[in-house]
Amino acid sequence: MAPHGHGKCCGDQAAAHSHDEGEQGIQYSLYAKINKEDLECLNETTEGSGKLVFKPWEDRLNFDTYVESDVDEELLFNIPFTGNVKLKGIKVIGGDEDSHPARMRIFKNRPGMTFDEAASEADQEFELVKDSTGVAEYATKIVIFQNVHHLTLHFPRNFGAEKTKIYYIGLKGEWSEAHHHGVTICTYEARPMADDHPHKSHLDDIHSPPSVGS
Repeated sequence: MAPHGHGKCCGDQAAAHSHDEGEQGIQYSLYAKINKEDLECLNETTEGSGKLVFKPWEDRLNFDTYVESDVDEELLFNIPFTGNVKLKGIKVIGGDEDSHPARMRIFKNRPGMTFDEAASEADQEFELVKDSTGVAEYATKIVIFQNVHHLTLHFPRNFGAEKTKIYYIGLKGEWSEAHHHGVTICTYEARPMADDHPHKSHLDDIHSPPSVGS
């Protein structure tokens, strides 16, 4: 069932959410910098559905696409970027139902994480509110989430349902191209230099026997 009603706002900052669609769309444009081909979602009911929740801001209320967990309420996203990201904020739309995720744990630059590995200490954690419109924003610690080339999002539980359902995940921040420093290969001259050895003529003078009659 598609979500309904209005999401709750974190704190008393309703005015902060009155940005026009254009500005929000620019802020939440990191979806376009995700390497979707290598993105993976663990415990998704339908294979590939986890990729569909990373979409343009203007499509956030398109409830035809979503990801739902399979055997239990946990979901884990391994998100590689095409460059380096300074992550500033996250939005999660899951509707008003109890299937909305209730907690989010995020990890920086830990590619290929599993649920077992996600049990370790996260770089940051959030208690989520039920949000069906993308009102609530979860601000990340920018000092930590700089130079992010891979992001892991772990949703360990929801508000009581057997399965978790997410319609939209928005990532706010800045992207920059990754700089790959190549290895400089130096080719050294293997041939001995002339100054490294005495000249042949000089060697001949040293080793040649004295001339007869000299």
